[in-house]
Amino acid sequence: MALNFELSGAQIDGAREYQEDAFLITNLTDKNGNPAALIIVADGMGGHAAGNVASNMAVQAFNKFVSSNYPSDDLPDVLQEAVLRANKAIKDTVTETPALQGMGCTMVAGILEAGKIYWASVGDSHLYVIRGSELMKKNADHSYGGFLARMKAAGTPMEPEPGLAPNMLMSAVTGEDINEIDVPTEPFDLLPGDRVLLCSDGMDTLSDGKIIQYSAWSDSPKECGDALLQAVTDAKKPKQDNTTVVVVKVVEKAAAAAPPPPPPPAQVAAPAPAPQAAVAAPAAASVPVQEVPEKSKSGIILGIAAAVILAVGVGAFVVMGGKKSAPAPVADDSASIIEDVVETESGTDESVAMDEETTGTETEASMEEETASPPADESAAPTADTAAAPSAVPATTDAAPAAGEFQDTLKAGGAGPTMVWIPAGTFEMGSPGSSRNAEERPRHSVKVGKFAMSKYEITFAEYEKFAAAAGRKIPDNLYLDKATFPVFFVTWDDAFYYTKWLTEQTGHKYRLPSESEWEYAAGAGKTSPFWWGFNEEPNRGHCFGCGTSFDPRKPTKIGSFGANPFGLHDTSGNIAEWVVDCWHDTYNGAPTDAGTWEGGDCVYRIARGGAYSSPPHSIRHGKRDRYKSDQTYDHIGIRLVREE
Repeated sequence: MALNFELSGAQIDGAREYQEDAFLITNLTDKNGNPAALIIVADGMGGHAAGNVASNMAVQAFNKFVSSNYPSDDLPDVLQEAVLRANKAIKDTVTETPALQGMGCTMVAGILEAGKIYWASVGDSHLYVIRGSELMKKNADHSYGGFLARMKAAGTPMEPEPGLAPNMLMSAVTGEDINEIDVPTEPFDLLPGDRVLLCSDGMDTLSDGKIIQYSAWSDSPKECGDALLQAVTDAKKPKQDNTTVVVVKVVEKAAAAAPPPPPPPAQVAAPAPAPQAAVAAPAAASVPVQEVPEKSKSGIILGIAAAVILAVGVGAFVVMGGKKSAPAPVADDSASIIEDVVETESGTDESVAMDEETTGTETEASMEEETASPPADESAAPTADTAAAPSAVPATTDAAPAAGEFQDTLKAGGAGPTMVWIPAGTFEMGSPGSSRNAEERPRHSVKVGKFAMSKYEITFAEYEKFAAAAGRKIPDNLYLDKATFPVFFVTWDDAFYYTKWLTEQTGHKYRLPSESEWEYAAGAGKTSPFWWGFNEEPNRGHCFGCGTSFDPRKPTKIGSFGANPFGLHDTSGNIAEWVVDCWHDTYNGAPTDAGTWEGGDCVYRIARGGAYSSPPHSIRHGKRDRYKSDQTYDHIGIRLVREE
């Protein structure tokens, strides 16, 4: 029996300050040429930054090994070794960075292939199969409570030892020897109608009955995942843990329509040339990696949300947790195989449907996509995200960028930020219709008037002039030089009132840029994803994976890289920057005059440009991320606009 697998994944932060879970879906091709998939869910331990580093690192190492060794006639052995590789990656990192001592994670991973699921797990994350009204936990529970339950089931019940909590882990991926790995030698056979759930232990908030109930009420995997996570949120459990769930819906593959009969010989005067077979383009690898902002008073130790993804078969998908944010909006997941995605950066949802017998066409548009790095001799080729875009040409502008710079005088003494004039022009905002990033569509033409923008990101020293004068909290600079490092730990409100203060101090109107102004200025009006062109290039900006010598755990000094054609520095990476607009799920109804877009969800404001902890694909000038306006983040700062 041929089966289809429809998939969707999502996560919430719960009551935690940081997201320590990570999950990934990789699209594979089995030895018979049919689609298969690898799903990994990791739950970090060790406290905010360290836990996030561990979970993402384990996911990367696990995925890399499986992808490199798939297909295989011995999948249990591959899964077992992948766990050991993940463990070694953590060990090597702790050896290199002792400050991360104690980090680790639990994990559960499964391979969907030919109507079966193979799995490996360590710790207390879950692999459930829902069949009818029955919830079956397939993987072992390596908590102390799970150990006691296994002993009881084996006929040798034990009394709990005083002082040992039921959720205490008996086995985990920490870089030390792993006590126990659950890798069955035989897979589990799936049936049409089954639901498979891979989830972190944050799902323990819900009873078995609730999980079955919400699954039964939901049609698509996305609906099921959203309903489960909403139920966890609605439970309002104190200290609710991060929760991640990937839902798989198993459906019977519809029989292919019979080909039409050939025409009668009498109707064919001569042999016709054989028609060219239609070939579906393989889906590109996808990586939604959410930036991983992490805060520490003793210095910045940041969760590294980077995905080292090898493109295998028709692609790879990853969603990594990191910043404190709600899941990004996701389109309906009614498609029938893997396509475009990463990187809910931002807790981003994804939905993938896999067909056992056909190559893929399309899935959820909100999942962020990234192909594996091409060989050196192919570095000039456009990426999957940009192949459909027109050539990298600048927007039409009314004037060349002004060569001069200026600083307005402050009434309190001294000068304001260094500003650069941005010429008026028209550009195409957003990503092309072929992009899987629904929040960046539809692409639309925007006319921009002349304005000035700060040449650099605002520094701690510049911001502190305002904070001291206004009696606002001075953000913690974590021992970085205030004069040369960009300010962070500032809310959107902080940034807004800073512009009001500058307006009063200078007599000129300062404000935060609109989304369209920021994108136009940062990209120098170009339709390519980066202001320098289509490809990720080393040493263009500071990010995790950007090929620089800078520490990926913290920002670097302003102006460390060359300016874009409009004279602005650090619009790609280093520190993301608040813009004025409220969050809108897509660009449907967006203004065409570069003004502020009213309405939307104003609980969330938008940050642009990516940061030091972002992967390279997330520093595109078209990338959008949403954050709560009343919270501070260690990777978001300020860039200003001044009107004429």
